[in-house]
Amino acid sequence: MAAVLGISGLYHDAAAALVVDGRVVAAMHEERLDRVKHSAALPERAARACLAMAGIDAKALDAVVFYEEPFAKFERLLGWLVQTFPRAPSYFARSLRQQLAKKLWVLDELSETLGVPRSKVSSREHHLCHAASAFFVSPFEEAAVLTVDGVGEHTTTAIWQGRGATLERRFSLEFPHSLGLFYAAITAYTGFEVLDGELKLMALAAHGTPRYVGELSRVLHLGADGDFALDARYFDAFTDTELGFGAELERLLGPARPANVPWDLARSPDDRRYADIARSAQVLTEEALLGLARRARREVAADALCLAGGVALNCTATARLAAEAGFSRVFVQPAAGDAGGALGAAILRALELGDPRPAPLGSPALGQAIDAGAGADLAERLGLGVSRPPRPFERAAEILARGGLVALATGRGEWGPRALGFRSLLARADDTGVRDAVNRRVKGRESFRPFAPSVLEANADALFHHVGADMTPFMTTVCRPRESALGELSGVVHVDGTSRLHSVSKERAPALAELLAEYERSTGRRALLDTSLNGAGEPIAGSENDAVAFFATHRAVDALLLDDVLVERRPR
Repeated sequence: MAAVLGISGLYHDAAAALVVDGRVVAAMHEERLDRVKHSAALPERAARACLAMAGIDAKALDAVVFYEEPFAKFERLLGWLVQTFPRAPSYFARSLRQQLAKKLWVLDELSETLGVPRSKVSSREHHLCHAASAFFVSPFEEAAVLTVDGVGEHTTTAIWQGRGATLERRFSLEFPHSLGLFYAAITAYTGFEVLDGELKLMALAAHGTPRYVGELSRVLHLGADGDFALDARYFDAFTDTELGFGAELERLLGPARPANVPWDLARSPDDRRYADIARSAQVLTEEALLGLARRARREVAADALCLAGGVALNCTATARLAAEAGFSRVFVQPAAGDAGGALGAAILRALELGDPRPAPLGSPALGQAIDAGAGADLAERLGLGVSRPPRPFERAAEILARGGLVALATGRGEWGPRALGFRSLLARADDTGVRDAVNRRVKGRESFRPFAPSVLEANADALFHHVGADMTPFMTTVCRPRESALGELSGVVHVDGTSRLHSVSKERAPALAELLAEYERSTGRRALLDTSLNGAGEPIAGSENDAVAFFATHRAVDALLLDDVLVERRPR
């Protein structure tokens, strides 16, 4: 039996995950601790937090594993830079400095930082870590596994056969042919920040029509058997991403949208054009993923599909795969992006050391726990009203019923980028005015971005069509509301008629389940709007201090529930 720490970092979404005796005991995003959204740090804070949660000293670790092979990545980067060197010598020099100064020696740094012998520190291939993060915590004994992201060392896309405690690669594509980098380039073209704005692009796509599919098909060529290729003429290798859009793409589609300019889809023809381009990119991405998934169905004799890599967070696409790829079940690990690589790395090494395969992922609550007493003390020092009512969920339901906003910070924090009932901001789901107030007064987001509904698992089928029971607990797909339920869901249905459903059970999210049950008892309504507990540009709240700070600085929020502690604007 072994204790293995997995690490991802030095690019974006840094994280640590701890597997002990074949059990996933902790997983933590660095951003929840260093308060830098999509933190690119080496996640020392997250690593030490995972060890503390398990009561393990770093010296007791049997292994530490990094989520990619540093020298293989350096080899690919060096080859690409040499190939294109005359175009941007400054980028060439900067990239070499980054690799030589830090990334190439990350295993030595992990050894020194954590105080673990260098002989215990190793690395595994990036896409293998993605595949492991999805399959080994899935509910399936056998499955096809599809990993799709920007790029790892060389691989951008891979199909795997998962069986028991093994993974076998069946197909792969290499850089620069990448769906993740294609989507990132269109993200940058439409004025969003790469590695943060891809989900904004997906939301924007619902407002457009796919009239640029023909033009973008010159950029992304789809093959007949699930493969695809990017035309390098439309890209520039020397932007802040590894493959950004170039001048040729602007000649094809028109001028790129400036960053940080307010959107006006109702009155701006230019903004409607960008929405059409977003929709066209989304359609092509979905078609490419569908081709890959159908190839996986042919390559692997299994009726289930697992997905990982940043592209797997495109919940509109995962819904299409579930409906059209030919699999009976589809699973997306909640931290499907680079953070999840830490979990995959830890599981791979644990299996090598003889530990059993982990149990299927139940609750996403794998982070640090709230200290409600410390949070109450801080709230009192700030002059806020603090109480421990005998029925806190009844009081929270009353506030929600009258159109108020309730922040919920309870138990251990979520693993992954979605608020799943542990660090959530909640509101009525049947009121578009409340929805717009959340967007405008709290989240500071673009008006075209949707919110998600949380509903009790027992009510999901009554409210939605085709509930994907393997994905909706982690909010990784979309569903269509039933006609009879639209009145209850008017604030959480996107313009395309879908909702990113979160189905809730007592086992996975007990506090949110109790609040939903109380809200239904008192109002007859079965859904709540659920968004992450953070303001604009912030990571999701991690600690009780983060939750209290959020509440203190967002006066539109009426109450904060810290476990059984109720914090309000006026003393009760």
